[in-house]
Amino acid sequence: MDQVFSNFLNWTREHEWGYPEQFNKTLDNGTRLTVWDSGVLVVEPEQPGDKDIIISCAVHGNETAPIEICSDIIQDIISGEQTVAHRVLFLIANPASINIEQRFVEENMNRLFSGAHSQGDKQNKERERAKEIEGYCERFYESAPKGERRRYHYDLHTAIRDSQREKFAVHPFTDGKPYHREQLQFLLACGVDTILLNQQSTTTFSYFSYNTFGAQAFTVELGKVKKFGENNRADFQAAEDTLRRLVGESELSFPPFDPEQHFMFAEAQTINRQHEDFELNFADDVANFTAFDKGDLLAIDGGEHRYAQHDGEHIIFPNAQVALGQRALLTVIRVPTNSLDLV
Repeated sequence: MDQVFSNFLNWTREHEWGYPEQFNKTLDNGTRLTVWDSGVLVVEPEQPGDKDIIISCAVHGNETAPIEICSDIIQDIISGEQTVAHRVLFLIANPASINIEQRFVEENMNRLFSGAHSQGDKQNKERERAKEIEGYCERFYESAPKGERRRYHYDLHTAIRDSQREKFAVHPFTDGKPYHREQLQFLLACGVDTILLNQQSTTTFSYFSYNTFGAQAFTVELGKVKKFGENNRADFQAAEDTLRRLVGESELSFPPFDPEQHFMFAEAQTINRQHEDFELNFADDVANFTAFDKGDLLAIDGGEHRYAQHDGEHIIFPNAQVALGQRALLTVIRVPTNSLDLV
C-alpha cells in the first residue's frame, strides 16, 4: 500500500485505465489519503475547512507542467511537508495519453463532459474515462461534510502554441451569474492576469463543474507544452505557490482589487470545422492572442470564407486538424473589467 502513495504519478501510469481496488492511508498528522481509481486521489484533513477543491491535470496528456505541479504537491502532502486545510480531489485525467506523450489517445477528452461522452455511437477509453470522472466529481462534492460549503475546480493546462499572453484562464459561461473578484485575485496571484469569458455552454471539464455543481471553475493555461524535464519550473512558481496556499491555508488574503490589473476578453466568434476542406488563413506558428482587424480573412471552410468581425479581434486555440464539428478557432475582443457584473 505504501508503494502506491510513494510515487502516485508512476503508479497512475502503470494502471492507466483504472484499478479495481480502493487504497487508503492515514498520515501521522491525521490527513487521510484515498485512491478511488488510477489518477484519482482524495485528500481529507482530520478537521477539514469549508472548501471542497478539485485540482485536475492531464486532460491532455502532453501538458506536462501541470502534471509535475500536481505530482510534487501530492508527494509533499504524503511526506508531511505540505499542510492540508481543506478537502482536495486531485485528478490526473488521462494517464494513457501521458504514456504516449500525446494530447489524447483517440479523442479530445476536453470535449467529452456534460454528457457528451455518451452522445452518438462512438465508444473509446477517453469517453469511458470522462464519464467516470464526472462520477468522481459528484461523489467528491456530495460526500462533503454537512453545512455551507465552497466549491472550487482548477483544471490546469498548457497550450500547444506560443501566446502573446502566456498565462490565461477561461471562465465558463455564467448564463447571467456575476463574476467573482476573489477568483480574479486568486488567478492574478497565480500569475494569470488574462481571462477569457465564454459566452455559451461548452463540453469542457471546467464548465461541467461550474454548471453542474456551482463550483468556481476555470480552465487555466499556464504556458506552452513541453516534454517532461524540459519545463522551467520557475515559470510556474507563482501558480504552484498559490495552489499550495489554497490547499494549506484556512483562508487566503489578497491585495485590494484593482480592475486595471485584469485583462478581460469576451468571445467574439467560434469557428467550427464543418468540412474536410478546411484551412486557417495564417501560419501554424502564429501565437495565441494575435490581433486581426475587421474584414481580415481568418479561415476557409469548404469554400466558405470566415472573416474577423471587429478591429482588434484576437485568435485563441487555432487548430485546423480538429474533428469535424469541433472548434477550430476561437476569437475574442477586449472588454473593460468594470463593465462586468462583479461581486
